[in-house]
Amino acid sequence: MQEHDSDDDSYEVLDLTEYARRHHWWNRVFGRTSGPVVEKYSVATQIVMGGVTGWCAGFLFQKVGKLAATAVGGGFLLLQVCSISCFIASHSGYVQVDWKRVEKDVNKAKKQLKKRANKAAPEINTLIEESTEFLKQNIVVSSGFVGGFLLGLAS
Repeated sequence: MQEHDSDDDSYEVLDLTEYARRHHWWNRVFGRTSGPVVEKYSVATQIVMGGVTGWCAGFLFQKVGKLAATAVGGGFLLLQVCSISCFIASHSGYVQVDWKRVEKDVNKAKKQLKKRANKAAPEINTLIEESTEFLKQNIVVSSGFVGGFLLGLAS
């Protein structure tokens, strides 16, 4: 068994930004314009920046999500109480409901929602394309953000 002296061994330092520029597989996967926005920082700094902002966003998302879930649940509970009250009042003869008119109004609202949803589709596609391009250009920060976001949700 041979022993290696640490003085004789030489290690090559690999700069990931230079590696990404020179290797074509990176360009095929992430595009030719990937990386220039925060490239002036080291990879470790980019991951830490993404991780910290991701954790903050995940933590806030968790807290706001709990508040929104409570509000929606309370709204459903209130809706159930109101509908039971209306049901009892209707069967007792206190209230007369014109169900044909209710059905007509609901169908009209459905049609309006469908029209508005179709108009918003091109804007959503543009937003998705811009987001994808941003992620391609900032892949290291984005991966740190995703990891931090998941940790923020879990904490």
